[in-house]
Amino acid sequence: MLLLGCIKEVSDYDLTISLPNGLSGFVPVTQISDAYSKLLTKQVAQGELLEELNPLPDMFSPGTLVRCIVTSIEKSDDGRRSVKLSIDPKKVNKGLNSTALAAGMLLSGSVLSVEDHGYLVDIGVTGTHAFLPHQKAKNYIKAVKKGPDLKIGQNLNCLIVEVKNEGRVVCLSIDRSEVAASIATERQNWALSNLLPGLVVKARVQKVAPLGMKLTFLTYFTGIVDFMHMDPEKSMSYSPDQVVKACVLSVHPASRAVRLTLRPPFLHPGGAPRQLPSQHLGAVLEEATVKAFYKQFGAVFELDDGTLAFARLKHLSKTRKSFKPGAFKEGCKHKCRIIDYSLMDEMCIVSLKHQIIEARFLQYQDIHTGDVVQGKVLSLKPIGMQVKVADGIRGLVPSLHLSDVILKQPEKKYNTGDEVKCRVLECNPGGKKLILTLKKSLVQSKLPVLSNYEDAKPGLITHGFVVCAREFGCIVKFYNDVKGLVPKNELGSEPVSCPEKVFYEGQVLKVMVLKCEPQQERLLLTFRLSSRPSPGDKWKCTPKEKQEVKYQIGEIVNVKILKKKENGLEVSIVEDEDNVVAWIPTLHLSDFVATSKLLWHCLREGDVLPRVMYLSDKGEHIILSRKSSLISAVQEEQVVRSFSEIQPGMLLTGCVRNVMPFGVFVEFPFGVTGLAPKVSMSDKFVTDTKDHFVVGQTVIAKVMSIDEEKQRVLLNLKVSECSSGDSAAESFALLNQYFKELKEFRDMLRRGEPSICELVPGKKVHLVVQDVREDGSAVFSGSSVTGLTITATRYHLGEKNIAPGEKRKALVLHVDALTSEVYVSLREELLKQRP
Repeated sequence: MLLLGCIKEVSDYDLTISLPNGLSGFVPVTQISDAYSKLLTKQVAQGELLEELNPLPDMFSPGTLVRCIVTSIEKSDDGRRSVKLSIDPKKVNKGLNSTALAAGMLLSGSVLSVEDHGYLVDIGVTGTHAFLPHQKAKNYIKAVKKGPDLKIGQNLNCLIVEVKNEGRVVCLSIDRSEVAASIATERQNWALSNLLPGLVVKARVQKVAPLGMKLTFLTYFTGIVDFMHMDPEKSMSYSPDQVVKACVLSVHPASRAVRLTLRPPFLHPGGAPRQLPSQHLGAVLEEATVKAFYKQFGAVFELDDGTLAFARLKHLSKTRKSFKPGAFKEGCKHKCRIIDYSLMDEMCIVSLKHQIIEARFLQYQDIHTGDVVQGKVLSLKPIGMQVKVADGIRGLVPSLHLSDVILKQPEKKYNTGDEVKCRVLECNPGGKKLILTLKKSLVQSKLPVLSNYEDAKPGLITHGFVVCAREFGCIVKFYNDVKGLVPKNELGSEPVSCPEKVFYEGQVLKVMVLKCEPQQERLLLTFRLSSRPSPGDKWKCTPKEKQEVKYQIGEIVNVKILKKKENGLEVSIVEDEDNVVAWIPTLHLSDFVATSKLLWHCLREGDVLPRVMYLSDKGEHIILSRKSSLISAVQEEQVVRSFSEIQPGMLLTGCVRNVMPFGVFVEFPFGVTGLAPKVSMSDKFVTDTKDHFVVGQTVIAKVMSIDEEKQRVLLNLKVSECSSGDSAAESFALLNQYFKELKEFRDMLRRGEPSICELVPGKKVHLVVQDVREDGSAVFSGSSVTGLTITATRYHLGEKNIAPGEKRKALVLHVDALTSEVYVSLREELLKQRP
């Protein structure tokens, strides 16, 4: 059976696919394509990573539509069915042959190899070679943001542009605009044996029924649209003989059953269905109104915001016997919980079962590091114990963590089905990885949970477990893989000559933080809890530091640059008689990370910077900032001076301190820090946190919640949540500040590199061709652009054949002041445009 699906989750080993009617399936890593499977086999045989083999997350993104074929349906021990799928073109397109191929056809393909002028694509048709030119792929590559080139095994929605030699050679396009405009027609000679999901057709309504409609399309075909796939805006207005646009959802050649959808996002090939905001998943709704009840399927509900939700029959009551159809008449209200979201149906999946509504955990995202959870033993294996925490949530207790002491025969202590109390050591929702501990010392610990290096403040006392004892000391691990070193001289009040004989792997001990460098993930610890830095220790304040306390956070000073260093500026405060030395990190020169680097590039030793703010005192330097947003926030008292002042709902201006796979740490003036988890970072789906934020970036964060006991702040960085009201005014103010700083940069640049300042995008210049490279690009020189690298790509040379020594007129496209590179175009259509 062929189905149109939507990628829901991507892991290194499989793709989770959302299927129509609330179903889900899985594509194993071995069912991507023939070429990809061969690379996998080669890598396993060689035992080393292959450069050309890219992991699935580098090629696939959640929200992408794909054509699938069902390969098997497996039943698990607990009775659940698992649908195994394949997106291999040889299986999906097996009904096609070379003589059936025609221009305008839309089908699945997979990158076979990368060539000089484009890509060879596997479309699964024996005897046919498919070629995709670079020109027809470039805007797709730019849009998907998965690197500069397509990768072997990458799945593509291909449009046949040209068929040659009776189908033995075809030319393809994946240009988004061309694919979106494609429509299946009678001329393409589609048959039931080769009809593909994802094709958009013009159809005629044949019959309208309470549970859906019957349509005819492509002259000979009939198909069904069920109630979940009618256009919600027009569901009551369909009539016989009406012509509609539809998309093929599934094809079952054996039973000749074809299902279609009329939902708008599917009516343009290459589109993507709407996604549910992640914070809605798991939400409990007090009143959901019954919109319709279908006795064989379930009920459709209307939620508070007007969106529709579906509950399967088994989720309408605790048992079949307790089910009362009369309670689901149109207009009746029920309490329910959102348990899933069907991308293919654009509909929430809800449950009315009491045990699901009251469940503490519904998905991996609900579990946090340090949580104490109840679980049931599923199995015992050499690597550890598998524990069921909730339906669909399983965790592993490594053998090291089955007890406070190492168990040689754990099966004597634990049996399958036993209830156990665990603590979460690590939780990675993206990879569905949950690591637990059964060590009582950790489970019952009342000390703070150390789950990131930012929380490791000197003097913090917490519990950790030994993972390594050697002659140099002990490596101690905490939560979320945070680990630190206890050097040999800090192992105890008395000297320890052989640490490996005193300490053992898995031993739980109290430790105290001596020093932490979060950026380098270095943590220095001690087992001597009563110890404090002695007068001679390097952590003691120097006389120089003591005099710095006369400056208050928020105080504005003027500074003179003493020395430029790789990551900042060493400055002296102009007004200070003692010439106190301070430090401005490069990323604090501006609110804009790119501008910070430009300003650092232009500033010279001896320059005076006005209006710089005292930010904090860390180590041996005063830390200053030129970030205008931080300065304004402090001066307007839009800040919190201590943890006790923080309230949920506050909007605070801060600076990104660290970007981790699980979220972003934000630091605010006066030293308060908070965490924006991955799900609260962006209005868009976040695959890689580093694609959305960088260290040093200025942000406005909304306080979501606070944990006074653990001194933690949870933040939201979504633009939709962090506007104070007049978003247009805020945006214009930021733009104004950006252009103001850009002008400041250009003024500084004129002192040392005046020639580059005269070049602005849109300016026409006369150049001399210096060289033509192998890739088709060209390098130029000119009297007005000395000392700069001038380049035009092959595309921007147009159709012109050029040779070294020729004089040419060009248009400036982009100027990179940091690298002294200028990009130009010789294309006539650009040169003819008036400024």
